[in-house]
Amino acid sequence: MQAPYLHPCFNRECPSPAGRIHLPVSPSCNIRCRFCARGLSRRSARPGNAARVTSPDEALQILGRALRICPELQVVGVAGPGDPLASGHALETLTRAHELYPELLTCLSTNGLALGEYLPLLIGGAGLKTITVTVNAVNPQILSRLCAGIVWRGRLLEGRQAGERLINAQMEGIQSARISGLFVKVNMVLVAGVNDRHVEEVARSVASWGASFINIIPLLPAAEFAGAAPPSGEMIERAIAGAERFIAVMRHCRRCRADACGIPGVSDFAPELYGNFRQLDTFSHG
Repeated sequence: MQAPYLHPCFNRECPSPAGRIHLPVSPSCNIRCRFCARGLSRRSARPGNAARVTSPDEALQILGRALRICPELQVVGVAGPGDPLASGHALETLTRAHELYPELLTCLSTNGLALGEYLPLLIGGAGLKTITVTVNAVNPQILSRLCAGIVWRGRLLEGRQAGERLINAQMEGIQSARISGLFVKVNMVLVAGVNDRHVEEVARSVASWGASFINIIPLLPAAEFAGAAPPSGEMIERAIAGAERFIAVMRHCRRCRADACGIPGVSDFAPELYGNFRQLDTFSHG
């Protein structure tokens, strides 16, 4: 399946400079990753972080201003700071954005737990064409070392039970997304000593589910993994080589904030939209 033509995250070879905006409308999350340090900050340059959470109304006002100051915008997405499908805010925002600006691609990044529930509405009302699902393991035992628990239909699940439920939801969601015609990218956080020997199994599995490529993101230690050693360059290259046996690997990820705006690696209009802030070279995986 060919990558979306003008999506800078899904297509490294965009024919012209293409920008994206992440609208930070998602306040909560339905899983707890042990390495996640998401939050509100004007300083940390990392996924899962934003200057503030906005309402759908404010997000659409911000989108209007963004299109005026960055006419290269091609994509409007939601990537946090919580999970976009842990509440209905992302769906409302993207649906209204699609009605106002049907020429823009809509996109979101999710852990996949609620993907099956929201998918028909995301495709129908929000016009979704691309989606990113974070899959860090397809073995429940390994996943339990990375994810402390999930909230599933009002119940807290932990341990192997949580891992099995999350993996099944991710599998079903990705399969349904692909059947529905969406282009699916998978993010995998590479954690030394936990899932670095599990990459090929993840790559093989998500490819069979229908994902088109995978983005292997090396851990920068935080939260429960604050004292962990990050993956070495050799480990990262080994992981990429293993994954490439089964699926194309994304190599140009910029690790964007949940309120990013502009052309990745070229321009950043977030301070203009949300107020001046100084970014620090820190990173988590919200």
